[in-house]
Amino acid sequence: MATTILDVQGLQCPLPVLRANRALRPLAPGDELHILASDPAAPKDFDAFCRTTGNILVGSEVSDGVFSIVIRKRG
Repeated sequence: MATTILDVQGLQCPLPVLRANRALRPLAPGDELHILASDPAAPKDFDAFCRTTGNILVGSEVSDGVFSIVIRKRG
């Protein structure tokens, strides 16, 4: 299982989700994408993204205004 980090801090909806979708494409099933985002809507947006795409939202936490979101590619 590989892990990729995607930093989308400073970007607003829908760009973080669009960039994450693009970053997930080359990943193998089971690989994880760790996303760093500053958009306050990011946790809700990624929850909806995972529900509609079948990917797994592993976790989401915030520290000093930066959201750390982990998505596992469906497989």
